[in-house]
Amino acid sequence: MARLVVAQYKQPAFSLPPSSLSDFHGIKLNTPIQYKKRVVHQTRGGLQVKASSAKKILIMGGTRFIGIFLSRLLVKEGHQVTLFTRGKAPISQQLPGEADSDYADFASKILHLKGDRKDFDFVKTSLAAEGFDVVYDINGREADEVEPILDALPKLEQYIYCSSAGVYLKSDLLPHFETDAVDPKSRHKGKLETESLLESRDVNWTSLRPVYIYGPLNYNPVEEWFFHRLKAGRPIPIPNSGNQITQLGHVKDLATAFLLVLGNEKASKQVFNISGEKYVTFDGLARACAKGAGFPEPKLVHYNPKEFDFGKKKAFPFRDQHFFASIEKAKSLLGWKPEFDLVEGLADSYNLDFGRGTFRKEADFFTDDIILSKELVLQS
Repeated sequence: MARLVVAQYKQPAFSLPPSSLSDFHGIKLNTPIQYKKRVVHQTRGGLQVKASSAKKILIMGGTRFIGIFLSRLLVKEGHQVTLFTRGKAPISQQLPGEADSDYADFASKILHLKGDRKDFDFVKTSLAAEGFDVVYDINGREADEVEPILDALPKLEQYIYCSSAGVYLKSDLLPHFETDAVDPKSRHKGKLETESLLESRDVNWTSLRPVYIYGPLNYNPVEEWFFHRLKAGRPIPIPNSGNQITQLGHVKDLATAFLLVLGNEKASKQVFNISGEKYVTFDGLARACAKGAGFPEPKLVHYNPKEFDFGKKKAFPFRDQHFFASIEKAKSLLGWKPEFDLVEGLADSYNLDFGRGTFRKEADFFTDDIILSKELVLQS
């Protein structure tokens, strides 16, 4: 039988300067442009953020990005939170800007259930033995990974799923709304099939569809791609005109949205787009990254991707199209609103992550050099 364990807290061997502390953890900032004050316990839009009672909550995943911030909010709300992971990453580690006392409190309360979610028999037996009230599925990709969870928890109060705005069918009519046509052949079809499974089962479910997510600890090369080039003082290659419109949402705003749907009747059997308030062009994003991180405005180099053969290399981190979604439903029904505007959010990401010398992927300018070498030939 699976056994829950409490992650052991170790006193960190380093301290952080007060000016670097994020108020996401309740610490006031010295640099007001970087962040906005957040009060998670307040009433928003007539709805209580806090669930009516403490819940026994399981998070599938929770040690990479979204779940790190979500789990902290849930623990602060008084819920018993268990992370289901393979145990390859530490269950708790102090975040940049997190006060020692906040981290110690979190680490003393977070629980861990070690296992592989693809081991369906183990999932059924271990979850059935624990009897969780709520499941947050942060890393689910396929519907067959969800069925054993539902089978194991017949009295489940709510299944909250992290889907993706990538399920929408490409369209000339934007922004995407939750009622828009979806693409059964998209690379996110597993998430779409999971939503269909949840709808077909007798379960109270909620699904959030983020667009591009950014923020500290982001493992996808979103803002980090730009930061590498800005730090190196290099031109930034952008496909075609650079006027393609996209949308980014901060991970902390996404975590707050996940908290708001918990126990919320208005979120029952509903899908919500979650992202930033405003849309931005590729060119505008490059400039926003520079402004948020404190770099000079960069030189932008536009190129036609059809003129290059990059092999299996990806030359740009965003899909080369207009891609953005309406968040009005979440604002109206949940009383949710993004706290970070784009430049402030990028400053938060840079100052608490890349600006400290931490990043997920090393700089790779291979495709940049191919693009820039052709530009030099044309100029000559």
